[in-house]
Amino acid sequence: MPEQKGKVYLVGAGPGDIAYLTVQAYHLITQAEVIVHDALVDEQLLGLIPATCQRVDVGKRGGHPSPRQESIDRLLVDYCQQGKQVVRLKSGDPFIFGRCRSEIVALQTAGCAFEVVPGLSSALAAPLLAGIPLTDPQLSQGFVVFSAHELESLDWSTLAQIDTLVVLMGGRHLTEIMQQLQQQGRSPQTPVAVIRWGGHRQQQIWRGTLKNIAEKTAGALSPAVIVVGAVGQLSLQANDKRQQQVFNPPLQYQPEQAMTSDQPVPNEKANFLARPLASKTIVVTRAAGQSSSFSSQLQQAGANVVEMPALEIGPPSSWLALDQAIAELQTFDWLILTSVNCVNYFVERLVAQGKDARALAGVQIAVVGKKTAANLRQKGLTADFIPPDFVADALVEFFPEKDLTGTKILFPRVETGGRDTLVTGLTAKGAEVVEVPAYESRCPRKIAPSALDAIREQQVDVITFASSKTVQNFCQLLEQAEAVTNSLETLTGENWQFLLSDVCVASIGPQTSEACRSLLGRVDVEAEEYTLEGLKAAIVSHYMAELLEV
Repeated sequence: MPEQKGKVYLVGAGPGDIAYLTVQAYHLITQAEVIVHDALVDEQLLGLIPATCQRVDVGKRGGHPSPRQESIDRLLVDYCQQGKQVVRLKSGDPFIFGRCRSEIVALQTAGCAFEVVPGLSSALAAPLLAGIPLTDPQLSQGFVVFSAHELESLDWSTLAQIDTLVVLMGGRHLTEIMQQLQQQGRSPQTPVAVIRWGGHRQQQIWRGTLKNIAEKTAGALSPAVIVVGAVGQLSLQANDKRQQQVFNPPLQYQPEQAMTSDQPVPNEKANFLARPLASKTIVVTRAAGQSSSFSSQLQQAGANVVEMPALEIGPPSSWLALDQAIAELQTFDWLILTSVNCVNYFVERLVAQGKDARALAGVQIAVVGKKTAANLRQKGLTADFIPPDFVADALVEFFPEKDLTGTKILFPRVETGGRDTLVTGLTAKGAEVVEVPAYESRCPRKIAPSALDAIREQQVDVITFASSKTVQNFCQLLEQAEAVTNSLETLTGENWQFLLSDVCVASIGPQTSEACRSLLGRVDVEAEEYTLEGLKAAIVSHYMAELLEV
């Protein structure tokens, strides 16, 4: 029998944020040929997936159609037997309520090679990121973790005696859990913390007691980690790295030994310059895997960022035209690169053809935007021309050669959906513009669950758009989503205006603003400099003006 080359890695994705992914998991994800992932795996992590990797969503969410476990088992075996390097990506740790046993048995039975890679479980990470220690010399000698899927099978009399309880998948059964513990003698004043989306940027925390926590929480809680016990009142935050929405302050009732986290309320205007976007929840709609820098800028300004990938970038349907153009590079006078994606895919194909920067000798390079120029420099190339405004129209207006008669220009671009302004303008000046598809941008198959929840519950303050296509895809994703409120079965443009009526629509520039007005009815903020830094500055200025009016 020939040696089997395929292998399946059952990988823990951790609680959500890419910062909590293990180094081994990172390398496996970035090198995988197939990714089979759960519903709760963060879109930011999925942005690490190579363009050539096949992505399969087998997520199971309550109330939604989901694949049977037997089908997932068979899928892993099939891909492995095809010789693929498969990553079965699970939120948290694979062996903590991860349904790994069935998948491992199927792989063993089929003789498939596999390896289990640990991850940080939300049972540990969510309380820690909420500042709740699960053990404490005075308050908690130990803790128990259990799932709320089968409440009737649990020994409630024993559970009620344990210092600290950590409940996973209990959001839908919160009231029943609280009642069961009280019926077994646990004090109604026992502190409780509910942590929703623990370890994600949109993390939320509610604090209360067995008696009142169900009243304090509202709306959908899933996914949630529930901490019951005296430690639930603590908030031992060493810093404010993760911006949290904390619903209800730490409890006033505390044992003598407990630490209090009550702090004086800071003066709002005095604190604005340090964290101007504090308490603001901002949805970032960029391409999967390309939003981390912008998100970090917003977080440093105090914002709670919810990432909603509205673009998926991948290779074009064929490399033939680009490869042929690269083979004939010496016949061109100019190469125009209008985005980081253009740079990445052009250089990738240049290398694939066995060439390097020397192949561009004699060819001048024009780029749109500082980010594109910086990315080009990282590839060992320098732009000869960058227009003063970071849009394609400016490249035409300020092009260094006024008469382009006889000038041949290579323009690698997005395969479909791009604007024709640049080609039309340069052609009008006499140039021969050769357009070749270098990459494709598609609408993701579905909206990120965390973003949909935030929009549905009207917790969003700002939605940012960095291109016209992200506006179009944002609308398309909402159309494809389930009802946003109990009274709406579908979403239309009219419903968007109702749903987003209190949301600030922020645009990176004029063309994007035009799409916002056309599809969303308005634009509230437009960047003066058409960059992500400019967009952030415009949002900060918007709230500065709002604050000064108070």
